[in-house]
Amino acid sequence: MAQSTQMMEFAHSPTLNTVIMVENALEKAKDSVITIAQLKRMLPKQVNHNTLKAILMYLEESNKIGVTIKGITWIHNANPNLRNAIALGLEI
Repeated sequence: MAQSTQMMEFAHSPTLNTVIMVENALEKAKDSVITIAQLKRMLPKQVNHNTLKAILMYLEESNKIGVTIKGITWIHNANPNLRNAIALGLEI
């Protein structure tokens, strides 16, 4: 997913409800790597493929998911202690 969401014109712009639905599905599967096909089956509603790709690009750019050759995995950690440690930590 090399193209930035800022540069991409969307034929199907995702709604907030759709983005949240995809986030929730990925977060539920956070202990595993899933494919786009598996993600589509997990969603309660059908989502246009291009819209789903746009959502996945947004989630990857916001560091909530990791996308690899094997699939997609949830990587976001909302733990405030971890966020503070990262913010205050030294970079080597």
